[in-house]
Amino acid sequence: MTKEKKTTGLAGGLTFQYENLFGEGRLTEAMMAELRPAMDAAAASMRRILETGFAKAHLSKDGTPEHVYFPRQAYLREGNPNEEASLSRLEAMGEAWRHHVDVAVFLGIGGSYLGDKVLFDLSTKPYWNQLPVSAREGRPQIYFAGNNVDGEATQGLLDMLTYQAREAGRPLRVMLVPISKSGTTMEPLSVFSAVLVYLRQHADLFRIDVTAVTGLDKDESLLYRLACENGWPALAIPEGIGGRYCILSNPGLLMGAVLGYDIRALLDGAREMVERCLSAAADDNPALLNAACKYLAAEKLGADVEVFMGYGDRLRSLGDWYVQLLSESLGKRQDREGRTVYYGRTPVVATGTTDMHSMTQQHQDGKRNKVIQFLEVTRPAVALPVANPFPQEPALDMYAGKEMDRLLKAALAANETALTGDHRCSARYILPSLEARYAGQLLMFLMLSVAYEGELADVDAFDQPGVEAYKKIMKADLAR
Repeated sequence: MTKEKKTTGLAGGLTFQYENLFGEGRLTEAMMAELRPAMDAAAASMRRILETGFAKAHLSKDGTPEHVYFPRQAYLREGNPNEEASLSRLEAMGEAWRHHVDVAVFLGIGGSYLGDKVLFDLSTKPYWNQLPVSAREGRPQIYFAGNNVDGEATQGLLDMLTYQAREAGRPLRVMLVPISKSGTTMEPLSVFSAVLVYLRQHADLFRIDVTAVTGLDKDESLLYRLACENGWPALAIPEGIGGRYCILSNPGLLMGAVLGYDIRALLDGAREMVERCLSAAADDNPALLNAACKYLAAEKLGADVEVFMGYGDRLRSLGDWYVQLLSESLGKRQDREGRTVYYGRTPVVATGTTDMHSMTQQHQDGKRNKVIQFLEVTRPAVALPVANPFPQEPALDMYAGKEMDRLLKAALAANETALTGDHRCSARYILPSLEARYAGQLLMFLMLSVAYEGELADVDAFDQPGVEAYKKIMKADLAR
């Protein structure tokens, strides 16, 4: 850590700048010093989680101890969520689908949808589905469904697939990918059923394949039982990996493999972050420092809102994924001793510069209850300069000759400076690029940050009892 600038991270990789969380009206060094024993304890707890696979007081739905394996996703080892054999199988699937699948429909909800959307946006060019197959290098169009039980949206998908098949003048090769650990999740399974029936009814237009992603237990997972009965390939959702943490295992990695993303580099980056965090001292551990700052901002400053603001359209889905990660992990009624604490803060997604023209007014002048978390990418994938097509209009000369990324970074810096000038809390994550290795660093950094904060707050960052409450009510209603 550079103490003067309060900057830490991985050499040549992800950087976390947090100096703007300190100062007048913000955090103090005394607050951090007071928290240091708890930070040391959190660091020890995370090392135990990696070593033993268990977190303090974490139980499954049936009340028995349940594994926590999310850091192990970064390591290709037998018995881990990812092994050499499982990764090789994903890569082989990705190549097998190339030139042999026209459209893949991924049907998942929660982390099984949000993580896939992140990897889709990282793996593809904008407007991927509108590009000709040659520009996609033979890889399929990707559509998402089953992330809501919306009949209008599902019918729209079916209408679009029908139109494409008729335009092609041959049967459209469609791969359906239902994703559900339990194998019975309402949204993906109901939409999968509706889509499958429709495609089968129009056999002249479609050639259908299915790849199931689920728990590999016939007694527990209806989806796996159907896969066995119908001869569909099935990929495991690993034991010990909750949905919001599964982006670096089969449910997420399949998307990357299908689109030709370097999933090995993705895991390499994740492993680099795990090893840095688990070996560093508390005051130089990027994820632990991130967790400590956000914990103190909430507890000492009343900052119960965290805005995740990525600068660039491709970063929006990453913010959506983070919303679930933070909400389900840290929004808890009780701590691990059973005391009522109502812990957690509300995450909000914003995109720069888009939401500087809407949300920034609230960030700058509204309640002082927010931490603004910026995400910047140093090297853009595309350098597109701006020209002035109207030389007679000097107002446009301000932008002419500058690349759009230069304008984007100027907007971020201005936003950050304005907040700091009013003693408001902000911090910045910086990635060198959106290459797979750096993406893996960021994803694991965020997961570790949330897990560390669970230790600091003494809440279970791996269960979701509030979600289970509404599910019981809903199932009782639907069973009538």
